[in-house]
Amino acid sequence: MTDRRRARNYSTAAPTAPPQTVNDGWMSDGRILGVDACRAGWIGVVLSDDDPSFHFAPEISLLVDVAAMGGSLEAVAIDIPIGLPDTSRRRADGLARKAAGPRWASVFITPVRAALQAEDYDSASSANRQLAGEGISRQAFALRTKILQVDRWVHQTDHRVVEVHPEVSFAQLAGQVLHLGKSTWAGAALRRRLLASAGIALPDDLGPAGERAGIDDVLDAAAAAWTARRLANGQAWQMPDPPETFSDGLACAIWT
Repeated sequence: MTDRRRARNYSTAAPTAPPQTVNDGWMSDGRILGVDACRAGWIGVVLSDDDPSFHFAPEISLLVDVAAMGGSLEAVAIDIPIGLPDTSRRRADGLARKAAGPRWASVFITPVRAALQAEDYDSASSANRQLAGEGISRQAFALRTKILQVDRWVHQTDHRVVEVHPEVSFAQLAGQVLHLGKSTWAGAALRRRLLASAGIALPDDLGPAGERAGIDDVLDAAAAAWTARRLANGQAWQMPDPPETFSDGLACAIWT
């Protein structure tokens, strides 16, 4: 890719990261799973010594169980909030927005727990405004079922589970924040090339999973898998560090 083309694809700003040498080579002998929510449920990408495998399930627990049938999972990285605030914004969301650069709007602010438990959007936004001083986006409210599903599951599972945000992962993978949105043809192609450069080649045929998930869902799950691989290899870092902890007792940080 020429420098002129790079200038169109990337912003000039670089994501904030601790000073370290990044080695994205495959070192772990284990299997890892990257997960993204899709309209019909969840899409997962498993990385191992073999070619990537792709899985779909309507529930997060079922997806992880299916993925683990091929062997134990060293890490599971999910693009969904883990660690729900009680009366404030999460520091992780603010840091992720900074790291995403021009793609900051893709990082929604996680509602407080009481808002996510509300029955309708108006009640949820009112609860969040009362407890955190601001309303919530309709996108965040639309995800409440999946957020609470993961919240219940993560308290019960023995898997190592972390939260990721794909745009932050893609920025780290590229070494620069991305300018093109993943909903554009050029933006999707760019992310696919970045994944391929890290040894994650997405084939045209993903099997049944490819019939249930959108293009952006697959790209995001693959980016989550890339971060899960970094986690298994001891290369990933978290925002914030140390993580926050709310009343649910979960470590709240976004990994990349």
